Amino acid sequence: MRIIKKLVSAVLCIGILCAAAVFGIDFYVKKSTEKYILSPENAGSGYDCILILGCGVWGDTPSHMLEDRLLQGIELYENGASEKMLMSGDHGRENYDEVNVMKNFATERGIDSEDVFMDHAGFSTYESMYRARDIFKAEKVLIVTQDYHLYRAIYDARALGLDAYGIASNPRSYAGQLYRDIREILARNKDFIYTIIQPKPTYLGEAIPVQGDGNQTNG
Repeated sequence: MRIIKKLVSAVLCIGILCAAAVFGIDFYVKKSTEKYILSPENAGSGYDCILILGCGVWGDTPSHMLEDRLLQGIELYENGASEKMLMSGDHGRENYDEVNVMKNFATERGIDSEDVFMDHAGFSTYESMYRARDIFKAEKVLIVTQDYHLYRAIYDARALGLDAYGIASNPRSYAGQLYRDIREILARNKDFIYTIIQPKPTYLGEAIPVQGDGNQTNG
């Protein structure tokens, strides 16, 4: 019985320590990045690009979350925050394409195609930031996503050496948000480790500087 009690106590202690570490890292990621979250009115200008992070699409139509990110990014572009937009998302399968949906959404609303770059291999937040730095040669970026995701996006970007700021796009409520909030705690912990180890993304390739012509990324 004594051995069992000791084992139970040890398991409980380990569990408490693990939980403390998970929530401690989550708190640190959020606290260390909140000062870089700006309001649209105070976004300023001079960014190499407005970096819009992809999420779900329904065929050729962006999900509500993605639509709101795109509308916010277009507004920032029109207000002079940057002359370029970088759409970073998942185009890893022939029948699933976030980035062309994102670019089409922007160009259909009057944004010049030359000003819209696509990162077809932005398979994760970490990879989007890594590729923004190494493939698209961005140095100062303005990230657009929902607020729950923005802390991690800014953290990843800054840990990788980007001068990153963010704008939260939350004009409405989204179904399943509680699940995303819980999942994001674990994702912040994962990316905290990733930014220490800094593994290479799934794909790299030749540089396509975001200061050039976005049509180079068409396809």
